[in-house]
Amino acid sequence: MRYVIRGARVLGGDPADLLLRDGVVAEMGTRLTAQGAEVVDADGLVALPGLVDLHTHLREPGREDAETVETGSRAAALGGFTAVCAMANTDPVADTAGVVEQVYRLGRDAGLVDVQPVGAVTVGLRGQRLAELAAMASSAARVRVFSDDGRCVADPRLMRRALEYVKSFDGVIAQHAEEPRLTEDAQLHEGEVATRLGLAGWPAVAEEAIIARDVLLAGHVGSRLHVCHVSTAGSMEILRQAKARGVPVTAEVTPHHLLLTDSCASGRSELASPALASGWDSAATAYDPVFKVNPPLRTADDVAALRQAVLDGVIDAIATDHAPHTVEDKECEWAYARPGMLGLQTALPVALQVFGDGAGDMALWQLIAERMSRAPARIAGLAGHGQDPAVGVPATLTLVDPAARWTVEPGELASLSRNTPYAGTELPGRVVATFLRGEPTVRDGKAVR
Repeated sequence: MRYVIRGARVLGGDPADLLLRDGVVAEMGTRLTAQGAEVVDADGLVALPGLVDLHTHLREPGREDAETVETGSRAAALGGFTAVCAMANTDPVADTAGVVEQVYRLGRDAGLVDVQPVGAVTVGLRGQRLAELAAMASSAARVRVFSDDGRCVADPRLMRRALEYVKSFDGVIAQHAEEPRLTEDAQLHEGEVATRLGLAGWPAVAEEAIIARDVLLAGHVGSRLHVCHVSTAGSMEILRQAKARGVPVTAEVTPHHLLLTDSCASGRSELASPALASGWDSAATAYDPVFKVNPPLRTADDVAALRQAVLDGVIDAIATDHAPHTVEDKECEWAYARPGMLGLQTALPVALQVFGDGAGDMALWQLIAERMSRAPARIAGLAGHGQDPAVGVPATLTLVDPAARWTVEPGELASLSRNTPYAGTELPGRVVATFLRGEPTVRDGKAVR
């Protein structure tokens, strides 16, 4: 099928028409026509390269009651994503070629986004011996990112071996930075709020100590390290210094760590900034486990440091850490609740809220394109993604209405789960259409299948 996208604001330029044919952008210009082409009115819309998420939990196999590859893929497409990296903490764990190929095939069958499996670093995520890294890399899934996310590769000798192993095929180890001996029984960021609520603290140094160790290992080995969901100001300084020394390290931050603070756990409606004051649900109560995440929400000072690091490029990518949970696993006492939030359909709007939702601000859209598409695609080695719309490149793109505002209704989200912290909140920016290699996966804000 051919499509003419009419009048989209392409990054770095004026409104233009795009002709999508045979999976690529065949022409760009004004008043384009093509026999048999369907016209998509994009007046006032911004054309972005399709978003890429480095950190998605799709739960299948094993927890299909919380999410499946198909439902997660639908949520991703509706959020403007064209590729997601599916984390390995499934059941069974994605630590063999067989499991990653199963996830890869499920993604292809869903056909809504490219699902790129992430392989486990260690067998069963137990941190004792390396998983079948080479077998996963040479499988049909062609795994290039490996992570025990949810658990830290705490043994420094094992971490070094993993970095050395993946270097031979240009792989990357994505570390969940958490020194487990410092976070035993931890429930919330170690600070004034946790003390007042009587919750065991998760100290910032538990994250920072692992990052400091791992950037030294990565520099020594000369292998690629990626740090998942960084959350503290101290982590930013370590990463800033490591990059200045030329260490091959990249890092991601979640939208919720850019907006929410540990005060949310106490039921206070104020955030790291008053950006959502008009739309925030003032009925929030203390100990609401929807705000329980790992790593935990931090302080306003941490949030400010993270935002600046995104602007400076110390943080390379904004990744959702989409973590769906069933009602039984989430709506219970704080101590027993599973950590994590939904993120795929709210990631772009939250990023726009944090960094400014001005419809005419091309610098903002360039920042979004770099942190949510180009850089994640480079890190994950996803050819065909992260390329700005231009003649000859894959027609994998997202059309966004920057002037639209919408209210998050959990029951209307595509995920099987409902654990979003933004219920009842008004957010800016609406994904109108998503195209994957020239074929629409979302039209008029609705999934096509």
